[in-house]
Amino acid sequence: MSTIIQTTEISKTYRMGTEVVEALKTISITIDRGEYVAFMGPSGSGKSTLMNIIGCLDTPTAGQYVLNNHDVSHLTENELAEIRNKEIGFVFQTFNLLPRASALENVALPLIYAGYGKYDREEMAFAALDNVGLGDRAGHRPNELSGGQRQRVAIARALVNNPSIILADEPTGNLDTKTSYDIMDLFQELHDKGNTIIMVTHEDDIAHYAHRIIRLRDGLVETDKINNEITRTSVREEV
Repeated sequence: MSTIIQTTEISKTYRMGTEVVEALKTISITIDRGEYVAFMGPSGSGKSTLMNIIGCLDTPTAGQYVLNNHDVSHLTENELAEIRNKEIGFVFQTFNLLPRASALENVALPLIYAGYGKYDREEMAFAALDNVGLGDRAGHRPNELSGGQRQRVAIARALVNNPSIILADEPTGNLDTKTSYDIMDLFQELHDKGNTIIMVTHEDDIAHYAHRIIRLRDGLVETDKINNEITRTSVREEV
């Protein structure tokens, strides 16, 4: 496997008045293409800060971050935005859908920034919706969809640009238990197709869908282990 993410002793500090807060302290991790990784840790552990840096929403104070062979450690805001649009598909806890836009229009949004024409945008967006089982809901607005369907639209939007990685931040946080498992089944299918998935979650049962679990505490990697008890649909259905 080829390396897609490599951080070398990255740290992140914030200044709050006269106080300096160390959110991350010398984090070095390597993630290969096609891996399925979960970040876990208590509040204040640094997992959200690490996710923001890996997602090119922020840059480290020190250290190096290489994404898909590009050193993105010290890029400008505009350069980071370009990398995000090309390399990363985001899935958020709160879906982040435009309420007055249809599912198709929401999914097509990243393609506008990528410079695709209207016909290509609609064709690619519909294919992405169909890929998550929502081809028949393309014309529906978010308020006409269930929570699980809204998250599927968000996942389709994350996939539409064929990104290098899918970054999911608490993707089941606003969903009931059954719908959460349905969404994790979908992530499982996407990973089986070769997608690289990185997920932040505080829920152990959700983290166990990942093949590798990295636990953070106080801005450091506490453990980084292969998950030998992977949850899969067939296993859960037997329980």
